[in-house]
Amino acid sequence: MTVGLNLIYLVPGEIGGMETVARELLPHLPSQAPGLEWVAFFSREGFAAVREGDLELPEPIRTVEVPVRSANRTNRVLAEQGALPYLAARNGVSLLHSLASTAPRIAPCKQVVTVHDLIYLHYPEAHQGVRSVGVRLLVPVAVRAAQLVLVPSLATKRDLERLLGVAASRIEVVPWGVRKPTDPAPEEVERVRLTHRLGEAPVVLALSARRPHKNISGLLRGLAAIPEEERPILVLPGYHTWHERELVGEATALGISSSVRFLGWVDQEELEALWRSATCFVHPAFYEGFGLPVLEAMARGVPVACANASSLPEVAGDAALLFDPHDPKAIAAAIQRLISDEQLREELRRRGLERASQFSWEAAARKTVRAYAKALGFAAPPASWGVAEEGAVAARDGVGRTAV
Repeated sequence: MTVGLNLIYLVPGEIGGMETVARELLPHLPSQAPGLEWVAFFSREGFAAVREGDLELPEPIRTVEVPVRSANRTNRVLAEQGALPYLAARNGVSLLHSLASTAPRIAPCKQVVTVHDLIYLHYPEAHQGVRSVGVRLLVPVAVRAAQLVLVPSLATKRDLERLLGVAASRIEVVPWGVRKPTDPAPEEVERVRLTHRLGEAPVVLALSARRPHKNISGLLRGLAAIPEEERPILVLPGYHTWHERELVGEATALGISSSVRFLGWVDQEELEALWRSATCFVHPAFYEGFGLPVLEAMARGVPVACANASSLPEVAGDAALLFDPHDPKAIAAAIQRLISDEQLREELRRRGLERASQFSWEAAARKTVRAYAKALGFAAPPASWGVAEEGAVAARDGVGRTAV
C-alpha cells in the first residue's frame, strides 16, 4: 500500500511553521509503518531542495516532481487540483495526505488533510490578495474531500467543529513534536552577539513571522512601556512579510528602534546561538493553531512568557508565564518579571524542560500513521504495515492540560 504526501506547497525558507512540520515529521513516518510504501510530491522548489540536500528525506520516501513553481500561488492551486490527482493515480497511491490545509477536491484515493489553524477566519488580515481568497475557498473544500482531518491541538479541533461544521469523529488531534536541540559552538554564540549588537543587556527572543495576528505590534508597545534603563534587547527572527515595514515604523515612532533587532530567516546554527543568548522567550500571538516556538524554547531551557489565547495555554501547560495579549502593560509586566526574577526563571526553566519532554515527532508520526488506518476504514493498522502494538510504545501526547 502506498501513501502519497502532498508537499507541493513547500517553498523552503518562506512558509514558517508548515515547513518546520514537514521537515520534522517526514523523517519519522516510514519507521512507524515500515510495511508501507511512500511517495512525496514536491513542486520544483521543493524537489530542488531535496536534490541539493537542503531537505533530507529517509530513503523509503520516493520523490516525484510536480511541474509547477509554488511561489506562484495560482499555479500551485491549479497543479494541486489537476496534476496532483493524476500523479497520485499514476504512482499507485491508496491514501493521499496533504500537509498544508488544502487538498484536491477530487482524488483517485482516500484523503487525509492536516489543517494547521483557521487563522483566515479569526484574522482575515493575516492573508492578503489572492491568498486571502484562496484559503477561504480551498480549506473548506479540502475538509469536505478528506476522510479524516488532522489538527495539532484541541483548540483547532474546536474551531473546525464550530466554524466549519466538521463532525468530531472526523477530526484527529496529532500534537506536534520538538526535537532535541544541538549545542551551539561558543564562537558562534559570540559571533551572533557581536553581529546583532546584543551587548550585555538581557535578550528577549520572539520567533515568529511578521503577520498581524502574531501581535508583534503589541510586543513592541509592551517593550516601550518598560523604562529605558531596564529595557532589554528584543530580537525578532522570522521570514519577511508585507507587515514588517509597518512594524519597523512603529518601533521608530515608539522610540525603541535601538532596542529592537529585526532579523530575517536565520539558519539553524544561528538560531541555536540566539536561543543560547536569550534571557527569555516571549510569544504574544492572538491566535495559534499550536505555537511550536513555545515548545522549542522550553526544550532549550529558555523561560517562556506567552499569550493566554487559543492553543497556547494548552501547549504551555503550567510551564509558562501567561499574559493578556491585548494588554501591552501585561506584556511589559511579564517581560520585567522574567528578566528581574532569577528564581522564577529557574522554576520555569525546570518546568519547561519537563513539559517539552512530553512531545516528540516520533509520537506525532505514530499518531499520523494510526490516523491513516482510520481514514482507510481499519479499526487498527493492518499487520502488514508493521506498526508496533499500542501497548508497546509509551506515547505521551502532552495536550489537554490547563495552565496555572
